[in-house]
Amino acid sequence: MRITILDAGTLGDDLDISPLADIGDLSVHKFTHPSQTLERIRDAQIVITNKVVIDASTIDASPFLKLICVAATGMNNIDLEYAVSRGITVKNVAGYSTQSVVQHTFAMAFYLLEKLAYYDHIVKSTRWSHSGSFTDLSRPFGEIYGKKWGIIGFGTIGQEIAHVASAFGAEPYYHSTSGENLRHIFPHLSLERLLSECDIISIHAPLNEKTLDLINENNLHLVKESAILLNLGRGGIINETDLAFELDKRCFYAGLDVLVQEPIDPGHPLMHIAHPQRVLITPHIGWSSIEARQKLFAGILRNIQAFIASGE
Repeated sequence: MRITILDAGTLGDDLDISPLADIGDLSVHKFTHPSQTLERIRDAQIVITNKVVIDASTIDASPFLKLICVAATGMNNIDLEYAVSRGITVKNVAGYSTQSVVQHTFAMAFYLLEKLAYYDHIVKSTRWSHSGSFTDLSRPFGEIYGKKWGIIGFGTIGQEIAHVASAFGAEPYYHSTSGENLRHIFPHLSLERLLSECDIISIHAPLNEKTLDLINENNLHLVKESAILLNLGRGGIINETDLAFELDKRCFYAGLDVLVQEPIDPGHPLMHIAHPQRVLITPHIGWSSIEARQKLFAGILRNIQAFIASGE
């Protein structure tokens, strides 16, 4: 089997992918520009991709292609319908990143809740050293205990967020973006009530026609003063320009691990708000703990081995 990885860089340099070489003739590309895709998969029978798009024209130009392994859960970068019509199998890996995303959600929440950027600066600037006090209370913060935690999108990750939030003593609520996922032990709220009543709000929904610009200038004003709004779903669920404008108007906090354009443009409005301490942006790392990437690769390996064993 001729196996090609189009964007191995998205798996991390620390991940051992050598077992793939035991299966077939392996070609590894750290990243692939769209102009390079056809050349790199033309002779491949198995292609592994995360973000590189494989559309109908790419499939037509790849006569030996038998299996596309998506190094992710979402398969929106593949023309699935056309691949199936050409007899090409497409496999993803589901559920590998749940614990990683949950952990990163709480890391972002605590960072903002406890004003950790500010207190880290207080110490490293030597302001605390010269204060004469054993503590610094200049930026009061509250506890997660007793807070209302609102969850937008209540799939596997959203439900796990609710259980962990409960363990910390928070009160979980959720809003189903599909309008169908309504049978849970936690209370369901309309989007408007969730935004206006919850102290911490985290988004774990897919991006689709119902969630595009779900949070925008028409409802951002509902977010409470000092509340925390987190997006670990998909870029585009929050209108980022509207968010930047609202953060300059009022004191609440936002944490984003996903953006419409990744990496972020240096001129992005969120990079230039008047109060930068109100926003925390991480470079789409919520999914990427060492353990999650190991699970992802193991899933890819299983998919390839199962495909070969089936003889399809």
